[in-house]
Amino acid sequence: MITTTALKTQNSPPRALTCGHHVLDLSSPRVMGILNVTPNSFSQVGRFTVLDKALKHAERIISEGAAIIDIGGEPTNPGVHPIISEQEELDRVIPIVEAISHELPSLPISIDTSKPNVMKEAISKGASFINDVRALRHPASLDIIAKAGVPVCLMHMLHPDGKPSENSAPDMGDNPLPAIKAFLQARIEACLAAGISVNSIVIDPGIGHGSFGKTQRQNLQIMNQLDQFKDMPFPLLIGVSRKTFIGNIIEQPVEGRLHGSLAAAAIAVAKGAAIIRAHDVRETVEAIKVVWEIIGDSGRSF
Repeated sequence: MITTTALKTQNSPPRALTCGHHVLDLSSPRVMGILNVTPNSFSQVGRFTVLDKALKHAERIISEGAAIIDIGGEPTNPGVHPIISEQEELDRVIPIVEAISHELPSLPISIDTSKPNVMKEAISKGASFINDVRALRHPASLDIIAKAGVPVCLMHMLHPDGKPSENSAPDMGDNPLPAIKAFLQARIEACLAAGISVNSIVIDPGIGHGSFGKTQRQNLQIMNQLDQFKDMPFPLLIGVSRKTFIGNIIEQPVEGRLHGSLAAAAIAVAKGAAIIRAHDVRETVEAIKVVWEIIGDSGRSF
């Protein structure tokens, strides 16, 4: 599927990512702990807009076994929540990135952003992984990542302008996988052309409704077919924690979706996910340990 010359000898995803001074070991699945600093985030962490509270939660994320902390300052569903200005996002996340980098240096820090200047400033303050739900579609982002040499996660989002259609994605049809893979391949090609290392790319199919652009059925199809990403030799990051598609199944609000989230995370790992992005770190780490003990490296799908 991937035809770029740089990928011809890449048969499997790297088992480690170099994140600044840290090495993110992917020889077994890892948990990315979420630290949202958005006032209206669906995560309880979203209320931690005060620096000391954010630091305490970061300490908890570390103690519960996360391998990387993901800090986000803007809601990923601008169709519901207003898009914030670049300066507001900088004001929210940069002090926290800097504080965690200085006071809790044991883990790499990911910044969840699509704004080039936020990426650049966060990297200068200690972030060493970029998690971009819009897959570096801003041209300036490609150059920033290439020069910084940090890993980046490219996610498929059908409605990057925050204007989803009526909870449907007819252009992806009954089988969304080909369209998602084609999009990710195009973004990978753009990254490589910009000088981003093939060993610094992570992919995410973008599970979710709203701006992510998937219907309930499509989300379930993607989860069921995650092993089909094995022909794309990149670590697979999956974010299913507390998502709407889980709530639709078990008929629970956000705060009641822990068990459903753990079930989805377990399936993702069994089908090849290398990184699970989660709000409930300890529980997710324990669930993944059980799955990995059962299937082992020989059962890994990629």
